[in-house]
Amino acid sequence: MSTATDIDGQDGMSAYPSIADVQSIIFDFDYTLADSSDGVIECANYALRRLGLPTATDDSIRRTIGLSLPRTLTALAGDEHSALGDEFMRIFLERAEKMMPDATMLFDFVPSLVDTLLGHGIELGIVSSGRRWRISRVLRREELDSQFKVIVGIEDVDEPKPDPTGLLRAVAKLDTPKKRCLYVGDSTTDAETARRAGVRFAAVLSGVTPREAFAEYAPVTVLESAAELPGALRGAH
Repeated sequence: MSTATDIDGQDGMSAYPSIADVQSIIFDFDYTLADSSDGVIECANYALRRLGLPTATDDSIRRTIGLSLPRTLTALAGDEHSALGDEFMRIFLERAEKMMPDATMLFDFVPSLVDTLLGHGIELGIVSSGRRWRISRVLRREELDSQFKVIVGIEDVDEPKPDPTGLLRAVAKLDTPKKRCLYVGDSTTDAETARRAGVRFAAVLSGVTPREAFAEYAPVTVLESAAELPGALRGAH
């Protein structure tokens, strides 16, 4: 039985838009389509140690997934270390290049989800605060890279989410009207990104953000995971 929650949509749009209504779906990546938490924990603590800072707990690092790396540093070590943000990012990425693709696992449902959505003629994209090269490498490993028409990573934009530039760039690449697009993500950062871009948002609870945190963003639906998305899109509220 679906655990999706019906919430009134934005701008008067009904919850659970039909398949015919949605032409393009853009996903966040980490905690939405994949779990990279073990790799992020390793890279974050590696960078903290190199900077001479105390390491962080696994749970505290998991809660930062989806933030930019400079914001991750201040979340873990405090605002007083904000000047080290660029160096933290450099060291994190140095470590990530060696081990993150192998430490990133797609959720089991992703291949079936992709096949189902493509079977309905829906174009797919990804907009992430992670690095595009890592996402592309993971998708290529799983033979899914050709199924996503656009991937926008942190290296493709000047400002990280919730700045809407990356999402708007993906919408433009998909050549789909914003009202026919849906952004799917696991965090309030994703929700705010969609709001700023004027794109409908579907929340998933496969990350660390609780259901109630999404209420102020009026998502079209809240799902336990993106695996429930096809059923929610076909359903009527």
